[in-house]
Parts: sequence; C-alpha cells; structure tokens
Amino acid sequence: MDSFDDLLSQEYPRFSDAELARRRALIEGVMAEAEVDHLLCYGIGTRGGAIGWLSQWVVTNEALLMLSPGDENELFVQYFNHVPLATYIARDTRVAWGGASTIATSIAALQRRGATTGRVGVMGPLPLSAARQLEAAVGPVTDLTPAYNRLRLRKSEEELRWFALGAHLGDLAIAALERDAHVGMSERDLGALVESTWLPLGGVNALHYFAVNDMSNPTYCVPRQHPSPRPLRAGDVVTTEITANFFEYGGQILRTFAVETELSPLYRDLHDVADAAFAAISALLVPGTTAEELVEASAMIEEAGFTTLDDLVHGYGGGYLAPILGSRSRPNEPTPDFVLEESMMLVVQPNVVTPDHRAGVQTGECLVVTAEGPRRLHHVARGALRIG
Repeated sequence: MDSFDDLLSQEYPRFSDAELARRRALIEGVMAEAEVDHLLCYGIGTRGGAIGWLSQWVVTNEALLMLSPGDENELFVQYFNHVPLATYIARDTRVAWGGASTIATSIAALQRRGATTGRVGVMGPLPLSAARQLEAAVGPVTDLTPAYNRLRLRKSEEELRWFALGAHLGDLAIAALERDAHVGMSERDLGALVESTWLPLGGVNALHYFAVNDMSNPTYCVPRQHPSPRPLRAGDVVTTEITANFFEYGGQILRTFAVETELSPLYRDLHDVADAAFAAISALLVPGTTAEELVEASAMIEEAGFTTLDDLVHGYGGGYLAPILGSRSRPNEPTPDFVLEESMMLVVQPNVVTPDHRAGVQTGECLVVTAEGPRRLHHVARGALRIG
C-alpha cells in the first residue's frame, strides 16, 4: 500500500503544475461556454470549493478568488492575519486582505479589470447581500456553481492519490475503534479517539458520527451528527460514519461494531442485507451504469422487510455530488437521468434500518468507477466488526 511519505513529509504539499493547468483550462472552458470574462469564486468556513481547487488555499473564514483569462488570479482573504499563510500557500495568485468588505474589494478589482455588464460569473455560496452589491455594479451575473460541480465529478489520478490519503486516515480511525475503544467510553470519547489517529499526520476532521445502542432495545437507527454522553456497554452496537480530510481531500467510511459480543439476530439480519446491497451496487460501478440501475440493485432491502434512512449512494470528493440516491422505500426523488463515467468517486453506504427506525446498521466506503469495476481507496476489512 502507498506510504504517502512524500505528501506527509512536505510542509505544504503541492499538486503539479500540469494538474493545476488542467483545472484552469477546464474552468476557462466553462467561462467561454457561458460567455463570461471574469469569474468570482466564493468560499467561507473551510468550504472553499473552487478556491482550493484552483489555488490550493484552504479557505479559513472567508475568501474570494478572481479569475480572468490572460490575467493573474487575485485572492482576497479574511481575516488580515490569515493573509501571510494564504500568500505562502496559494499558487499563481496575488493575495491581499479583503478589506472591510470582501465583496466591495472584489468589485473594485473587477472594475479595474474592465468588467462589463452581464460578463461576470460566480461559483460558490455568495451571500444574497453580496450578490445584490455585485449585480448593482456589473449587472446580472451567471451562476456557474452547477458547472463547477460537474467538473468535480471525474477525478484525475493526482487527485485520487490525495483522496486515497484521506481514506487512509479514515482507515486508521476504524482500526483504532476496533483496537482501543472499550466499555465505558462515550460517543464523545470515541470522537476524541478517532481524531487522535489523524491529527499527528496533518489530517482534519470533516465528520465523525456515532450512535450507540443496546441491541436488545435499540432506539436510534443512524449515526448522530452531535455526540451523546451515552457510555458503551457490553451488548451494545456502535454505528459510525467517518471522513478525515488531508487538506480538502478525504474518503468516507462507514462501519458497524458489536461491543464485547456478536451481533444479535436482528442486527445480523440487517447487516447481511446491507452487505448484500453494498456488493450488488458496487458491482455496477463501471462506466455506462445508470442511476436507476444503482437504485434497483438495492431491491433486496425492501424485499427483506427493511428500509433506509440515509443516502444509498452519493458522489463525493470536492463536494456532495451527483448522483444522490435513496432506496425504493426512501427515495431521493426524482431519480436523476445520470450515467456513471470513468474516474467518478462515489460513496456506497446502504444504511439498512427497521421500518420503525429503532434499529439500523451502517456500512460502506468510497469507491472509484473504472472499466474493470470498483476501485477501493479504503483498505480496512469490510463487514461487521467488534469492539472488545
């Protein structure tokens, strides 16, 4: 398995010039098709979107990247004390403080560049007040966020290596749960345990959700977004969903653990169905498969008398991407007219639950679409695991 030593040992690892040029060319192609001359990429609160993809700056508070073909990128950053590191990390980009108003500073820069009415595009969650200021200055803007999301569907081999490193960090967390979790720990303690595995390697938390249930009297069927102080006891079941990021690149892994025992008959049935659904869906991760075929591959869930509460499948890597699919009994309507292509990355995660939503299991992970079938990024054991 890849050791990732070259990425982990660098102060701030870099994508190749060729990779960044590829991304720039794709963005400029989108701009040309939309007939815009200038693009503003907006990011806030570690959700940088196109900013990180184009410049490698992982957005901290707020940032706005301006791109015009034939001109140098400009990046306006909040706060003032974040400017030095952004200047050091951002590639092929002139960095400055965003001033008292990031959008006002950006509008002034657009005007210096000679922006004309109707020729400005935006990517990212630009706030309404900022959008109104922008349109007052340069006329109607074109929302290119959907186009950006489409660009992120297919990954380059360089990107996939960074995603594989993020997946490796998630694998370390699953291994730590199996090895070091014990009776008496709370969901909060489990969070502290998993973060301790990736922090020394420069990983950051994207999410770690847990749910602890008594298998003989379960009350909660899906991992919680906020941890509970409920302690682990023998006879419990733990379900989890974990994503650790290396910069903005992470996998996603979902597993179920029995605590100091085997899965009860109900939980064994739930997990057997989840394993079967995972295998059936994963087998279809080849170019040409439709979203409808992925949904139909999960039919054994309803045939066994169960349902789902979480997504069955969703695209991942650079956002929460298409196709976002539910099972037949819990659809994410309408099922999109979507066809898989080479190098797309998806999370297959059948969260099989009882119809009363009291019991459920979680299993799944990131997989890459290839002509030969699904390519794994994670390497920990599949199936139900055990704590203690």
